[in-house]
Amino acid sequence: MAPAQETGAFTYRLDLAYEGTDFRGFARQPEVRTVQGELEKALSVMLRENVPTTCAGRTDAGVHARRQVVSMTLSRRIGEEATAVWSLNRLLPSDMAVHRISAAEEGWSARFSACWRAYRYQVRTDPRADPLTRRLVWHLGVPLDVDAMNRAAALLAGTHDFASFCRAAEGRSTVREVREAQWRTEGAGHLTFEVLASSFCQQMVRSMVGWCVEVGRGRREASETPGVLAARNRQAAGQVAPPQGLILWEVGYGTPGESRQGD
Repeated sequence: MAPAQETGAFTYRLDLAYEGTDFRGFARQPEVRTVQGELEKALSVMLRENVPTTCAGRTDAGVHARRQVVSMTLSRRIGEEATAVWSLNRLLPSDMAVHRISAAEEGWSARFSACWRAYRYQVRTDPRADPLTRRLVWHLGVPLDVDAMNRAAALLAGTHDFASFCRAAEGRSTVREVREAQWRTEGAGHLTFEVLASSFCQQMVRSMVGWCVEVGRGRREASETPGVLAARNRQAAGQVAPPQGLILWEVGYGTPGESRQGD
């Protein structure tokens, strides 16, 4: 990488993907392997300084990301950005990859500047498990009523208190605006849940998936969804879907002309 030409405070954006199976989540933790820990370790080697990072969405253990966004502030410019991407990827483990590094405006934050986050969750309903996809899907192995699941998902869209669908965090609001929530059939035995919101609380998407699956299996009715929301009790929503099916798909920042990226 080319030597720095200026000093000061320079903000950068990193677009990052990872397969989350072998990480204990994104956030740095002592003595366990995390995405943030591996990223900051590689950055410190490449840049020869400690580099604290901030992410758009702190994914839990076992959750993946197609396009996580990270911000960092450096004491100097990093030089040619394409070269920096190449250099950083050589230092990262094989279950992580940086797609892009780009300069950002002073004060820009991957977390606080974000306007929305989009997640996808993959479910397989065919009875035969596929060992090639086992780390990326919830293999349920039973048929589901997708129409009923979409009726439940539609009732989750909008602004609600999602306390019944969130892991408790004392003193934090559980009110969220869900802008999109739908199930799609991707092919025989393959379903994808797509959900977009300004932000999510912990385990919210997996809890929504778990509820919809209960509806799809005929164990609960979609019409019960408003009552579950009103209960504001985590037990009311039932099971939490396992982490391996969940992918942080995209993060939006509302820049002029920005549109959602294709698959």
